[in-house]
Amino acid sequence: MKAEKGVRCFIHIFKAVLASGKDKNKPSRLTGSSDTALLRRLLGYAGPYRKQFILSALLAILLAILGPLRPYLVQLTVDRYIFPKDLHGLIIISLISLAVLVVESYLRYQFLYITNWLGQHVVRNLRMRVFNHTIRLRLSYFDKTPVGTSTTRTINDLETINSVFTEGIIQIIADLLTIIFVISFMLYSNWRLTLICLISFPLILYATYVFKEGIKKTYQSVRTQVALLNAFLQERITGMKVVQAFTAEEREYKKFQAINNEHRKANIRSVWYYSIFFPVVEIITSLAMALLVWYGAKDVMRDLATVGQITAFILYLNMLFRPLRMLADKFNTLQMGFVAADRVFHVLDNREMIDDTGKQEAPHFKGEIVFDHIWFAYREEDWVLQDLHLHIPAGETWAVVGATGAGKSSLINILNRFYPIQKGQISIDGTPITEYDLRSLRRQIGMVQQDVFLFSGSVHENITLHNEHISREQVIEAAKMLGAHEFIMQLPGNYDYQVMERGATLSLGQRQLISFIRALVYDPSILILDEATSSVDVETEQIIQHAVENLIAKRTSIIIAHRLSTIQHADNILVMDKGKVVESGNHVTLLEKDGAYKRLYELQFSQPAVP
Repeated sequence: MKAEKGVRCFIHIFKAVLASGKDKNKPSRLTGSSDTALLRRLLGYAGPYRKQFILSALLAILLAILGPLRPYLVQLTVDRYIFPKDLHGLIIISLISLAVLVVESYLRYQFLYITNWLGQHVVRNLRMRVFNHTIRLRLSYFDKTPVGTSTTRTINDLETINSVFTEGIIQIIADLLTIIFVISFMLYSNWRLTLICLISFPLILYATYVFKEGIKKTYQSVRTQVALLNAFLQERITGMKVVQAFTAEEREYKKFQAINNEHRKANIRSVWYYSIFFPVVEIITSLAMALLVWYGAKDVMRDLATVGQITAFILYLNMLFRPLRMLADKFNTLQMGFVAADRVFHVLDNREMIDDTGKQEAPHFKGEIVFDHIWFAYREEDWVLQDLHLHIPAGETWAVVGATGAGKSSLINILNRFYPIQKGQISIDGTPITEYDLRSLRRQIGMVQQDVFLFSGSVHENITLHNEHISREQVIEAAKMLGAHEFIMQLPGNYDYQVMERGATLSLGQRQLISFIRALVYDPSILILDEATSSVDVETEQIIQHAVENLIAKRTSIIIAHRLSTIQHADNILVMDKGKVVESGNHVTLLEKDGAYKRLYELQFSQPAVP
């Protein structure tokens, strides 16, 4: 029964791999599903490497046969050549044994290499797919998912999935086949001794089961604590300036210490299970060995067994209990691979993506924008924009002002389709933006944000974002147009100056100018400035204001402004409050209205009274 069950399991998995590889890109809601479904989906990623999987399976079968063959050769050596004192036969059987050992060693090397090669290639492809999927998710996903958690899914969890192939399913198949063939050789050699040796078998099976269930829970706890550690560290390292500015080092240290302690406890629990399980297995193995020697010695005296059989059975026992001892650990490795796979597939199955069903390639827009009775909320019906209707003519510059939370930034978020709108329609040049291909639409909308994000790399790479179609000459020309060329040339290495993570080695104004160059070299039809000068000093603001004037020339522009001095020349100014436009007009008109805009203007430019 055991052999039949093992063979059926092997055939089932083998068929799954042979049938895989064709539908692995088909979305599937497997999160929280059975291990069988997760395994089937994982094996789908091994589809392109079916030859390697088949080869590793064949090697597992060969190794399972060659392993117990060596003890059998030892039995023949003792019984037929050592006791009869056949020197010639002893030399031949020794050479055969050596050949079997060499072949087995070579095949084991190939087996380990291929299984690891297979795991690395599957994980590489899966990691690329996870990253490709993640960068296409809506911003709402990142609003509620810690960066450390996403990092854990893309790196740690995928490394755990690698163990499914290198230490999990194929290794488990190999161990099961080894057990089957070892017992088969034992039964063929001496069924009476086999039954004696297997008396302790139920004990080790029970110990293995208890260990497997216990270690499974601790592994899950360890993975949870690893995710918490990653999320905590990423957040604190990113916000280190705030931590140090508010002297919160000691408090953050204590928080980290608490999380780290939980991580330590989870690992110690797993170590405890190992420290109990392996000695128990050794005791059971020694018990089986003692029964073998005691009963086998009597059989030898009664001519029911030979010395060679006893010697071979000692080797058989080691070969039988060693995979059993490791099998529990490998089953848990496989189980943790399933836990990691479930988490990774949860990301892949996440459909918080902007519907990119538009087929029309976005041209170089004239720039006429219409917000037609827009209703928008980040969460359910907590409306941020309410029945908003705007018509922005092509080539004009419109500014948007208002208090925090008025809905200013939400305008540009929905224009770029970072978030979907609930009601209404947005059109550019008379065509709904949902009809444009998403990538081509965003290529025509340039954006400069208040919080400029620069990546590790050169100034040139941060401007072009590795776009091979943008030459260095174009970058230099854009920098000169915006008045940024001089400061870049003063940097060590000028355009090849290596910017540290998030642009930490540059001033805020310098980072802002680089973001303006980035927007200009992409030559967008529509330009959005999201409070691009609100955090710089007055001198830098004048430089940037010059850059803005060059940047918005002949483009439809939307400027989200905090400083009203930067928008006085706008064609139209919208004053927003609670998701609605409460006033609109140019600077002079709005001041004459004596309304919300004038109050904001006087608040910024009023001089304190002289005592």
